[in-house]
Amino acid sequence: MTNEVGESIAALLDCGEPAGPALIVPETGQVLTHAQVADRIEALGQRLAALGVRRGDRVALALPNGPDTVLLLLAVVLLGAAAAPLNPAYTQAEFGFFLGDIAPRLLLIPASGSAAASDAAAATDTTVLAVEAADDGPPELSGSGQPTVSQHAFEQGGPDDVAVVLHTSGTTSRPKQVPLRQRNLMASTRTIAAHYRLGPADVSFCVMPLFHIHGLVASAFAALSTGGAVVTPRRFTPQRFWPQARAHGATWLSAGPTLHQMILDKADEAGPPQTLRFARSCSSALSPALAARAERAYGVPILQAYGMTEASHQLSSNPLPPGIRLPSSVGVPTGTQIRIADQSGTFRPDGSPGEVVIRGPGVMSGYVNNPAATAEAFFGEWFRTGDRGVLRDGYLFLEGRIKEMIIRGGENIAPAEIEQVLMSHPAVRDAVCFGVADEKYGELVGAAVTLAAAADVKDLVAHCRGQLAAFKVPARIDVLSEIPRTATGKVQRRRVAEFVAQRGVEP
Repeated sequence: MTNEVGESIAALLDCGEPAGPALIVPETGQVLTHAQVADRIEALGQRLAALGVRRGDRVALALPNGPDTVLLLLAVVLLGAAAAPLNPAYTQAEFGFFLGDIAPRLLLIPASGSAAASDAAAATDTTVLAVEAADDGPPELSGSGQPTVSQHAFEQGGPDDVAVVLHTSGTTSRPKQVPLRQRNLMASTRTIAAHYRLGPADVSFCVMPLFHIHGLVASAFAALSTGGAVVTPRRFTPQRFWPQARAHGATWLSAGPTLHQMILDKADEAGPPQTLRFARSCSSALSPALAARAERAYGVPILQAYGMTEASHQLSSNPLPPGIRLPSSVGVPTGTQIRIADQSGTFRPDGSPGEVVIRGPGVMSGYVNNPAATAEAFFGEWFRTGDRGVLRDGYLFLEGRIKEMIIRGGENIAPAEIEQVLMSHPAVRDAVCFGVADEKYGELVGAAVTLAAAADVKDLVAHCRGQLAAFKVPARIDVLSEIPRTATGKVQRRRVAEFVAQRGVEP
């Protein structure tokens, strides 16, 4: 049996002043204090226990963002059970896969209903409960198989209990199940809070989905862990961000580059909140052009960070001033050891590229029921991220996913490099690069872009030629109305490549 070390999630409930704000609902102005949050989580824990949820069980949540999702997720974890947050926008087939893989005791969905989730639950024999917000108290749970008692005492879970079950994005393979223990999540939470110097006066504006590790650990848990508050919109829209952030004194926000771009596009004349002290970008590469634009619009430093599900989110980040931040880097290691290794697992010297490998208290111990994938994912104690990168003077620079590297005539080409060049063109809004099969070179560079202004493909190619070696210049560039991304902003290169291939050889 594994010795329990580290903190349990229960520590989050004792971090703030009882009367201090914890969860803020911007649509209504409702403010839940830290004491109210703790009481409601305890009550929900008793309710779930009465419904049969026990330590070691799993509970799936297909709920929109908002305070109820935070409360329910923490209540599940407090029981020693594992929460499995799912994207409410999934199709029936997607819900069917995840419910079959997770095998939860319960599935929680909005009271307004979700036909796709309900149908998938029926097909997998999963009990469904509807969640409805209450005016004064924890959200109400209703559904079939109601117990005769409304509450049931329970024993709190501990640091070594699995707290959250998430899946890898599946951009390069079948989604794998990632079990994160309470101690993993708390280690990452403490690291983030310390790195950004969060305190009781800080207010996080949660724009990322809570079914993703980024939104859970960075936007919510890290803020609560220091007695601060989280603005939790029930329905986030970029245009509402600006007045809501000003009204509630947001001091920071964290988002993926796509969301930052959407927020910046809706900036109003009143400008950012005067309380804002930094913005954070994570989940995919932040181009220098977007970083510069964000700093102008937010009026504060934007700090690019690097995180992944298997590490309970953050691995590295650029520091706050007066620390040096490098827009082209994902910063310095934070609470996690980072090395660069070759294909045999041997560490590479400073300045030499290779695979980014990590170890630390936030890193999972292995995938669920997938020993082959687990064995492949580790060099001894070091987890293989699958990302290619290089360390220079303590700062980590990423070059992209190893499996997505374009190999043209033996030359390794990082898609992110070409994407940044394309996005530096004033007419380009978004860009993605990928390999295109070629008999002579093996692969050529292909690219797809979305435009913010009219531009000719020949001009985009010329722009690339001015900044890239000839072998890196895209052989073709397609203009699309939208580039497919996951819900958290990750590029779906395979889908783009397949779509472009179906369009024919010429754009």
